[in-house]
Amino acid sequence: MFVRGIPEGDGQRAIVKRLHGSVAVYAYLVGAGFRKQSQYKLAMFAGLFTNCVFGFVRAAVLVAAVDATGDFGGYDQGTIGAYVWLSQGLLGAVQFMGPLGQLDDRVRNGDIAVDFLRPVDIQFGYLADDLGRAVCTFLPRGVPSVLVGALTFGLAMPGTPVPYLLGVVSVLLAVAISFLCRFAVALIGFWVVETRGIRQLYYAAGTFLAGLFVPVHMFPSWLRAIADATPFPSILQSPVDLISGRITGAEAFAVVGVQVFWVLVIGSAGRVLLVAGRRRLEVQGG
Repeated sequence: MFVRGIPEGDGQRAIVKRLHGSVAVYAYLVGAGFRKQSQYKLAMFAGLFTNCVFGFVRAAVLVAAVDATGDFGGYDQGTIGAYVWLSQGLLGAVQFMGPLGQLDDRVRNGDIAVDFLRPVDIQFGYLADDLGRAVCTFLPRGVPSVLVGALTFGLAMPGTPVPYLLGVVSVLLAVAISFLCRFAVALIGFWVVETRGIRQLYYAAGTFLAGLFVPVHMFPSWLRAIADATPFPSILQSPVDLISGRITGAEAFAVVGVQVFWVLVIGSAGRVLLVAGRRRLEVQGG
């Protein structure tokens, strides 16, 4: 049997070698994203300080609400504290706010044409870079934020390893979903001269529906239905629920399954926009 004129054994080895090369390239891009983000030490310290300040404000308000109502959507002081400080710790990694690196400018001014000529897939390449950035951000900014909350408010956290292992998977999926959403928003620049208004609308709707200000579980049924129809709860509320142990068992795996679903859906939408945008760029640029 032959593969394009190459004996089967040689063809299989060539495919394996190509796969290894591709994995090495994207692994390098993850490392490059990590190293690039590590250059901004002062910015990460400022982000940690901001996380803690707003964490204290949010925790004080929500703990007061729990004390006043006695039944705050099934939360008590320990679980509401876990919700607040875990969500604060994840903010830097999922990065709701802020542009998507250089991609926004490259789409707007047409420099992305150079990216199309490179041997690295644009969507996967930028995703790898963003995963490296998220890991670097989470270590000096996310983990200390949670530790500050644990020392000051006392967090109700699970005592078994399964929620934390699922939580790590959920956080990675949340970072991927957040990137893919911002990637799709950035690609709208192929058709719109200025995307800042669209990005601001995305930030406002996304942070609210993700459960940043109050848990999604506290939404009225009609608003909860709207939130569940979007990928936003999978970016923040889902990993918080899994790490804190609020959702366990089969339901926890179902939540991860929903996150995988949104990765596929938003990733496919971004791929369609990328292909359509390339055609538009070629028509305009000749």
